[in-house]
Amino acid sequence: MRGPEDMNAATIDSWGDASDITKKLIGSWSLNRIIEGQATMLGTAIFVPPDSRWLAYREQGYLTPANGTTMQAEREYLFSSSDDGFKVFFGEDPPRLFHEIRLSVSSGGELSGHAHHLCKRDEYRSTYTFLPDGTFVIRHVASGPGKDYAMNTTYTRLP
Repeated sequence: MRGPEDMNAATIDSWGDASDITKKLIGSWSLNRIIEGQATMLGTAIFVPPDSRWLAYREQGYLTPANGTTMQAEREYLFSSSDDGFKVFFGEDPPRLFHEIRLSVSSGGELSGHAHHLCKRDEYRSTYTFLPDGTFVIRHVASGPGKDYAMNTTYTRLP
């Protein structure tokens, strides 16, 4: 049984310490995305460390809007590790900060963190949840004059 000091540490067995999350992400993942009421996407995401500072993220897949047409979609980000989680940057030159995630263990046993980002007049609220089974979920809720959607993406490690 864990003592109170262990419950405060940002760690769960399958993910390790919060500062190690970016190392645990390295590799290939299947992704299943639902943009509530608007579209779905199935694809893959790859995390590759191009150097000791960054973890490059690239996703590719097929987006299917509510009208049923299917199109290719892709996205790139850069991650960097921090003591209590990680930072996510847009894949630009130079990289621009999207948000910083500070992780903690929830009462349900997940390792999770939240972030907020303003883009012009639209607001993005993001949650990253790392589950004990080794999967993780990213939820983005965008609201404002130009955006209005909730997007949930579940990642499962590929063999």
